Order: sequence, then C-alpha cells, then structure tokens
Amino acid sequence: MAAMNFSTSNQTFRQLLGNGLTYSVPRFQRDYSWTEEEWDDLWQDILGIVGPSGEEAHYMGYLVLRTADNKTFDIIDGQQRLTTLSILVLAILKNLQILIDQNIDPANNKRRLEQLRNSYIGYLDPVTLISKSKLSLNRNNNAYYQNYIVPFEKLPQRGIKTSENQLRKAFDWFKSSVSKEYIDLKDGAQLAKLIDIFADKLVFTVIIVTDELNAFKVFETLNARGVRLSATDLLKNYLFSVVYREDGDEHEIDSLENWWERITDKLNTENFPEFLRMHWNSRHSFVRQADLFKKIRKKIEGKGDVFKLLRHMDEDVDIFVALLHPEDQFWTSEQRQYINELNLFKIRQPFSLLIAAYRGVDPQAFTNVLHACSIISFRSHTIAGQTTNDQERVYNSVAERIAQGELKNAKDIIYQLRSLYLSDDQFRNAFSDKQIRTTQSRNRQLIRYILFAIENHYTKAEYDIESDKYSIEHILPESMIKRENPKLQWAMFTDEQIEQFVYRLGNMTLLDSSENRNIGQQEYIPKRPIYANSVIGITKKIAEENNEWTVSRIAERQNWMAKQATAIWRISQLT
Repeated sequence: MAAMNFSTSNQTFRQLLGNGLTYSVPRFQRDYSWTEEEWDDLWQDILGIVGPSGEEAHYMGYLVLRTADNKTFDIIDGQQRLTTLSILVLAILKNLQILIDQNIDPANNKRRLEQLRNSYIGYLDPVTLISKSKLSLNRNNNAYYQNYIVPFEKLPQRGIKTSENQLRKAFDWFKSSVSKEYIDLKDGAQLAKLIDIFADKLVFTVIIVTDELNAFKVFETLNARGVRLSATDLLKNYLFSVVYREDGDEHEIDSLENWWERITDKLNTENFPEFLRMHWNSRHSFVRQADLFKKIRKKIEGKGDVFKLLRHMDEDVDIFVALLHPEDQFWTSEQRQYINELNLFKIRQPFSLLIAAYRGVDPQAFTNVLHACSIISFRSHTIAGQTTNDQERVYNSVAERIAQGELKNAKDIIYQLRSLYLSDDQFRNAFSDKQIRTTQSRNRQLIRYILFAIENHYTKAEYDIESDKYSIEHILPESMIKRENPKLQWAMFTDEQIEQFVYRLGNMTLLDSSENRNIGQQEYIPKRPIYANSVIGITKKIAEENNEWTVSRIAERQNWMAKQATAIWRISQLT
C-alpha cells in the first residue's frame, strides 16, 4: 500500500468497523452539522432495508480515508455519515440499556450490549468508563462525544457549543425513533438484529489515500464526475496541521480558526475553491484548479507561511465577494455598472487581475481597468465568441506584475491587455453577423443591454434598462420559427431565412410593452406606423428608412448597429 497513491473497494459498515480499525476526524475539519432532515433521510433508508421485503443493500456513497499504516484512518470525506451512524448505534444500545435497567432479560441483553459496543463503538473500560473508541471526532466535538454520548452519561444542555448541541439532539432523536419503532416489543434481540442487518446492508465505496495531495487529486476527480466533496476542508486541515506540527499553542490555533471561519463565512462552499484560485493567481504565477493544492502545499511549509496566506486571503475575500454581487455597497455607481456587465456576460476570467488592481492602484485607476475588462469581455467573448482559457493566462500575468509592483497605473495595465482586445474590423464583422436567441432569460437581458446602449449612443436619451415599460420587439416575429400563425404572410422569407434572421440583432428593437402586446404577430406594413410614433429613436429609424422588411434590410440595419457598437465598446488607447 505504501507504494500506491490510492486504492478503492466497496465495504459494508460491518467491514469498516471490524478488525481493530480506528477512524479519526482530523482535528480541524468542520464540526458536526447534520440536522433532523438528514437524520430522517438516513432513518427512512434504514427502515427500508431491515424489513422482510427490504432491499438487499443501500449505497452510502464515497468515503475518502487517509492512512499511513492501514490501521488508523483519517476521515477526509464522510465524517457526517460515519458520526451519525455511530450515534444511531449508540441510540440503539441506549434502548438496550433501558431494557436492562427495567430487568427485562438482563443477562442476555447485557451480553448483546457489550458485544455490539465492542464491534461498532469500541472498548469501554468497566472500571473507569473511559472509552477506547473506534471513532474520534474533531477538536471541538470529541470530548463531548467520548465523555457523554459514548458512556451514556447525562447529556448537558447548557454551556455547550452549537455542534455539541447537534450531537445531543441527534442522539435523542434516534433514541426516540428507535424506541417508537422497537421498544414496545420489549425484545433486545430485535434491537440487536436491527444493527446487524443495516451493518451488512449499508455499503460504501471506500477510497484510501496516503497523503493530502493524493486526497486532493481524488477530490478533483470525483468533483469532475459530479460527486461534490469538500476540498475546502482538506485544505483547512492541511494548513492547521502545519501550525500544529510546529507546536502552535491554543491561542494560535483559536486565532487561526476564527480567521478561517471569518473568511469562509463570507463565501459559500461552492465559491471557496474559485476564490482560493483567483486569490492565489492575483499574487503568483498562473495555476490551474487541479494543481492548486500542490502549489499551496509546496509554498506553505511553516506556520508563518500559513498565517501569511490567511492574512492575504482575508485581504482579498471582500473584493472577490463584491465582484459576484453588483448590488454590493462596496461599489461606486460607475463601478457597479461595469460589475453588472461582467456578470451579465458571465465572465470571471479577469477576477485575478481585478483583485490585484484593487490592491495595487488608486480607486479611479481601478475603475478604468474594470471598464476596460468589461469592454474586452464584450468584444471578444460575448460578441466574437472567443474561448476564455487563454485569456485567463493573460489576465494572470498582468495581475502578477501588479502584485510585484511593476504596473502601477491604469494606462500601463490596460496596455498589457492589448492581445485580448479585438480590432475594430474584427469586432464590427462579428457584430454584423451576431445572432442571440431570446429563448433564455439571460439572453433577453443581454439583448436589452445592447439595444439600450445603442439607443443611448444614437439619441443621448437614458432609460432604466431594468424597467418593464419597454420590451424586445422582433420585427420578423419570433413565432414564425414555429409557424404558429399560418395566416401571416411573410412570403419573402423562406423557412431557412426565418431560422437565420429572426434572432439576428438587426431584427430586434425596443418598443413600449403595451404596444408590443397590441401589435402581436402582425406583418411589417401594419406595424410601421407604430414604429414611426415610438419615442425610441432606433425604433423610429426603422420606420423612416424601410418601406418593407426583408433579409437585406435586416442585414443593412445590423451593419449600422455594428458601427454604433464599435464606437460604444471601444478602448481608445488600444484602437
């Protein structure tokens, strides 16, 4: 095993707990957090396998363990499930203890209790009642688990941590559920049989790794296949173990814990890996997500490195969260507009650069860089459809130079982005052919953004683009795609042309929503007077310049729109 990176096998709960194996939740992994919803799901699953017609097996998912000797295992992923199953076993044993206390078949029930405890919980010293447990929890939960739940001591309800309270509630919930289901039988054999049945029918896929790096690679592989595991917990445990190895005192550990929680509380679990990579890439050379943990482990060797990393993460977390939320009070009104645009374009590749720029330049320079990133993203990605992988490396290289103090003003930073900036001819040509289907809400928002921007450029009038007063009008109706109204006479358009031109930007404009509803799916000639009376300049222009609506007129209008767009989304420094 020592020469292998990892091994996999399917094991029952009985096999996991047998042969003197022990399991530990690493000291700094997250606390116990399951609630009644998860407890009830597990209990219903167990009831579904213990009856006469119960299923043959119930799959419990992946269990990721780390070991150096194949005897003691750290639980990298699966602690919530294993802890809850342990509590369920203890709740059943507590009901056996109640039968013994009531003098119901006390000798046999005592033997059952001792055998089951030794098999699934661990050895309990009969004199000291000190547990030699098969399972140890993390630093915040283990004392409560070992001192109160395992030996059936009275569970304190005051002066305990939130997670300890969850452990108490879980034990009480399962004790009550087992009692309701079985205790009326006054039969200890039934309780023992309950454990034996689910111990053989609960099946895990067990992945055993030899170190944190292998565990992280397993996480990346499983996550890529849709199995959500917490690389966040793995990283936390590694960082804290570095401090612990260097004899970090309790004050240092507590400070680090509080620091970590303050950072992660500002993020949700899904955002943490992305934040960590954007943070890292805003200060170091480019690294892919799959290689991030290896890079961090190589760089973070002592507790001074750990505190430095946490300090820098704390410095960057607010700007990262704000980049995801345009409404954040973090932003000025001008900055909020550009953040809105990046979110509308679904672009995050510039985040490492923006985090570095926020740290490294003055507020106005940051605003200028932010605006430039929005324009570059709109030109190259939203309109031209270029891939973003190579772009991220460019953003990162500029971010690294900002972090090193080489780039200190907006002009120099923007100049370094010139390779990402689509030329006017390239952008104009891409815009002239652009189709955007309005079948998705996000696309409709994007089209409104484009049409209102062109209207503002053309007439200098400003509108609230979020208002429902104006809606998107398809001059050649969208319904023609499905030929929903056979009475419509758009004879000049073939079926192929309808498919090609309904979603062209040149076929779309803005119209008062009530008028849009009234004209419905009419032909162009009846709609033309309504366009002519519109307060929207680009809509009025359609009626003024087009006696009919044809393929060539759509193309001509879109060419005109492309010229306006080239002037609107432009960085003069790079043109």
